[in-house]
Amino acid sequence: MSRSTLNSPESHNETPILENQEFRRIYKNLDQLILILLILVLPLFGMIYLYQSSGEVKWDLPELPTVFGQILSGAGIGLLLAQYLLFRKKIKAVFHTDELLMKLKIYASATRERYLMLFVIALLCSAGLLFFGSAIYNVIFAVALFFFSVAKPTPERIKKVLKLNKEDAEIIRLASRPE
Repeated sequence: MSRSTLNSPESHNETPILENQEFRRIYKNLDQLILILLILVLPLFGMIYLYQSSGEVKWDLPELPTVFGQILSGAGIGLLLAQYLLFRKKIKAVFHTDELLMKLKIYASATRERYLMLFVIALLCSAGLLFFGSAIYNVIFAVALFFFSVAKPTPERIKKVLKLNKEDAEIIRLASRPE
């Protein structure tokens, strides 16, 4: 390769383009995962809620001991607390690196785990409502939905959580835009 090829503007622009594509891929995969989880859980819980509240449909489900209902509600509440605390703990690793791509990967991993936990919480609430019909499952599900919406990765949220400077925040904003 000649010096003129190495110093050409095209060779300098390839790395940022490749990095931007990586930022875009991470952001897009995270966004798709969140949408899929919501699409799976909202109709499930919604159908169970509507059938339970109508009182007309009888499921002919086995009668489970009350202790199982207490375990389900306790697990739901415990997981709500755990997802918040684990996310905060994992995000602290971001401040040990200066590389934006590594920060985004850490954030994406922590967010993925958080949303999988929220998905499990929603499934527990669906099962609890189905078998026990208690309003506590509605409350736990509502709090899980709150976290689903408030914790959704947006460029502004990522900037705030990762404490990014203006240049890095602009890179994330550009990566979040549709192609």
